[in-house]
Amino acid sequence: MDQSNVPLADNEAEAERAYTEERRKNIAEFVRTNPDYYVTNFDRIGESSKFTATLNLMAGLFGPVWFGARGLWSWALPFLIIETLAIVQIARGLFGDLAAEAMERIASIEGTLELRREQLAAAIESGSDKADVYKRTVDSLEANIGGIRAEAEALADQGVWIALAGLALLVLAKGAQAICANWALEKRFSEWLSDNSIRSGMPASQIAFSAVFMALIVLASVLHYSFPGRFSLLSAFPTNPEFRIVSIEAVEAFFAFCVANGEGLFDAITYVIRLLLDALELVFVSTPWIVVASLIILLTWLTAGIRTAVWSGAFLAYMGLLGFWDKAMTTLALLGTAACLSIIIGIPLGMFAARRPRFYSFIQPIMDFMQTMPAFVFMIPVIAFFGTGKPAAVVTTMIFGGTPVVRLTVLGLRGVPESVREAAIAFGGNKWYLLTRVDLPLASPSIRAGINQTIMLSLAMVVVASLIGAKGLGEDVLEALQYANVGQGILAGFSILFCAMILDRIVQGARK
Repeated sequence: MDQSNVPLADNEAEAERAYTEERRKNIAEFVRTNPDYYVTNFDRIGESSKFTATLNLMAGLFGPVWFGARGLWSWALPFLIIETLAIVQIARGLFGDLAAEAMERIASIEGTLELRREQLAAAIESGSDKADVYKRTVDSLEANIGGIRAEAEALADQGVWIALAGLALLVLAKGAQAICANWALEKRFSEWLSDNSIRSGMPASQIAFSAVFMALIVLASVLHYSFPGRFSLLSAFPTNPEFRIVSIEAVEAFFAFCVANGEGLFDAITYVIRLLLDALELVFVSTPWIVVASLIILLTWLTAGIRTAVWSGAFLAYMGLLGFWDKAMTTLALLGTAACLSIIIGIPLGMFAARRPRFYSFIQPIMDFMQTMPAFVFMIPVIAFFGTGKPAAVVTTMIFGGTPVVRLTVLGLRGVPESVREAAIAFGGNKWYLLTRVDLPLASPSIRAGINQTIMLSLAMVVVASLIGAKGLGEDVLEALQYANVGQGILAGFSILFCAMILDRIVQGARK
């Protein structure tokens, strides 16, 4: 035997023993309870990259409480739903009033039946011709009551089977939890090794929280579904009509105050919007169609290629031949005003927020509100402040479509590699040079994508804006909806689509 390999083998064995001992200590520190059991099972699980089934009786017994106490909430919640469903079925089958809904229907029909019987008696007494009608109605209602009563009896007889089905589901859930628990915990242990901030062990506070949370969910579900209508607190949220009335009055008072004291501001905003809108309408609507079409086709050719330019020409010909030209140009003017103002405001705002996380965290909920609030909701204050007409439509379009350019500008500027910025600073670049020669060029793909998204979302508001007086293609679609004119609505919709495609190809082509 080569004696030179003996020290090497000893070193490898010593290193392996040290690794094993360190892993054992880490597992013991992570699980805190019954470490020998978890060391054995974690070693089995770690030997294979595939799922390895083991058995954890405590996890199977306590179920979601065990998973929640261990911090495995992504497992605890699905198992909680399954166990709750199973327990509800068991409670319904053993203790629930399965025929409650059917009896309510019977009680409702019996009230109607009593009225019809009185009408039948009165008709027979007076010799009315309607006696036969009332007689058929009474017979029909009595037959319905008999059928529902039979259905209720059948449901009551199914209680045992419902309980057994719930018990089978509960046993299956418990078995699945017992088999999956160690595998899920080992994955969390691997994450804990690289990030010690992940909670380990089973703190008493987490055990108590998980147990109370699970018990409340199960108890409320069992009481609500097993005894329907008996606990009104579980059926309807406790409230007071006065809360809504007071809130409505407060909101109306706030907007009335804003309208009364902000007239000068709203007039100034309307003047700026009207100025830009009139200029774009002069370009698109008043200019001869052949000039506008030629410029659009040329711009498409320069940015996206000859093939896209041919398609743009075909789209423009479609709008012209079907009589949508003027309205399409009005739509482009309205869209251009909203998009230009959104871009003029959005890009500088994104540049300012990109290096100021606190400011961006402040405006982010505002942008979330602007994008998620339905357009018909924020149209209400817009009409209150700006009235109806094109300026109000521009403001509505800006609210809905102005946020992507801010978000993607921030995303693009934050994505500029720090190494590139540090190199520019090392070579003497000042802040202006850093912004114009480094940050903006590298972030330009993201910024262009934001501009594209703003334009597309603005076009999506064309029909909605027509509700408050904006002219254009949206007006034709709105009329088609009002009078069920399918042909007009489809043709105008295609015109809006073609406008969107032309603008998209121009912006996307420039980005490429």
